[in-house]
Amino acid sequence: MLKITPYMGPLVIIVSIAGLWFPLLGYFMLLVFAAIFLIAPFRGRWFCGNLCPRGSFMDFWVGKVSEKRKIPKILKSYFIRVPLLMLMMVFMGYRLMNTHGIVNQIGMVLVIMCLTTSSIAVILGVTIAPRTWCTFCPMGTLQSIVGVNKYPLVMDQEKCIKCHKCEKICPMHLNIVDMTHNPDCIKCGRCIDICPKDALSFKKSVKDA
Repeated sequence: MLKITPYMGPLVIIVSIAGLWFPLLGYFMLLVFAAIFLIAPFRGRWFCGNLCPRGSFMDFWVGKVSEKRKIPKILKSYFIRVPLLMLMMVFMGYRLMNTHGIVNQIGMVLVIMCLTTSSIAVILGVTIAPRTWCTFCPMGTLQSIVGVNKYPLVMDQEKCIKCHKCEKICPMHLNIVDMTHNPDCIKCGRCIDICPKDALSFKKSVKDA
C-alpha cells in the first residue's frame, strides 16, 4: 500500500456527487481506466489495492461502519463476474453511443456510472464487508484476467507458523495460508507487513515464484 492510498477516497465522492453539476469530472474515470490498462498486464490487481479511489474509500471510510461479515463465495465466482463485466461493457457502449459525441453528455454517463457502482459498493460495504464490491467489480475482474500470473503473492511454507494474521487483515478475505496463487489479490501488502515471520512476498510473475 502506498502512503497516498488512504487519501484517495474523497476523489470518488467528488466525481460521483460534484459530477452531477460538473459533468466534465466524469472524465476522471477515463484516467482511472487508462491506469488500469497500463498496470494490469504487469501487476494484476495492484491498482485496486493502491490507487483505486473507491477501494480507498471503502477501506478507510466505509470500513469504520461496516458489519465486516464474511464475503459470500458466490460473489467471487467468474460465472457471475464475467457476465457482469460483459453486461457493463455493452451497457456503457450503448449509453455512450447515445451521447452523439457531446462532451458534457459523455461526462455525465461516466459520472452516473461512478455514482451507481459506488452506491452499490457502499451498501454492500456497510452490510457485509468493505471490499465486497471489489470481489466482483467488473474492472477488478478484467485486471485479474489480464494480469492473472503477474506479481503474485508467495508464501514461504517453511517460515509460516499458521497464525493466520495475514488472512484476518486481508481486505479481500483470501485464503492466503493455503493458496498457491490467487489473481484476486489486490497487492495491498498488508499481509506482508503483519506477518511476524516475513513468510510472504511478491514475485514478478508466477514463473519466479
